[in-house]
Amino acid sequence: MRKDPLVTGEYYHIYNRGVDKRDIFMNSRNLNRFILSVKSFNTVKPIGSIREVIDHQSNPTTNFTDVKRLQNLIVDLPDSPLVSIVCYCFNPNHFHFLLKQEVDGGISEFFKRLLGGYTKYFNEIYNRNGSLFQGTFKSNLINNDQYLLIIQPYVHMNYSIHEIPKNKNHLVWASDEEYNSNIFDIVSKKEAEKVLNFYGSNENFKNECLEVTSAIRKQRGKTSLLKEDSLP
Repeated sequence: MRKDPLVTGEYYHIYNRGVDKRDIFMNSRNLNRFILSVKSFNTVKPIGSIREVIDHQSNPTTNFTDVKRLQNLIVDLPDSPLVSIVCYCFNPNHFHFLLKQEVDGGISEFFKRLLGGYTKYFNEIYNRNGSLFQGTFKSNLINNDQYLLIIQPYVHMNYSIHEIPKNKNHLVWASDEEYNSNIFDIVSKKEAEKVLNFYGSNENFKNECLEVTSAIRKQRGKTSLLKEDSLP
């Protein structure tokens, strides 16, 4: 049990990395599966197995109505999410989220499904056993506005904080793409609207994030993916 309970309505920085600092994404297929899992498991009512959906889609004898139902379940953002995601960054060996808990136990349930399901998938693909992540997840309560103004850009453009090898650049996925395009897929539209109203525009938000991440890099340089994150 967590020492400090996760409180509904509060915002948290959630993060974790691969066990022994190992990569959690070996290729784009892995990253896409993780993204699909993030979108699929964030619902109060469980959708079941992602593998079941994929198996149904690849089976030519499956009833079309059943396939369509499963596709809708897995593609559409849930009406009743466990958490509302404000921003995120998925790096080759670790991830960050800034999110709000929407229902009691929502964060714990979401990451139990996400990390458990993805680990099972990863282990099956690569014929391995055991944990893929360092424990469940780490969490920091966003308890003041000053911290929010720093941690939000830090999460949103976390890839720019790190020295990511060129051959792994394709294994990065972050929320800046959603805010730049104004097309919100993983990010909660409601939370995105709050962010953009505060900053006044997408461009203002982008410039603020660039300024904050630049200051962090100037202070400590780009850090290797193999080093533990030193949070601001």
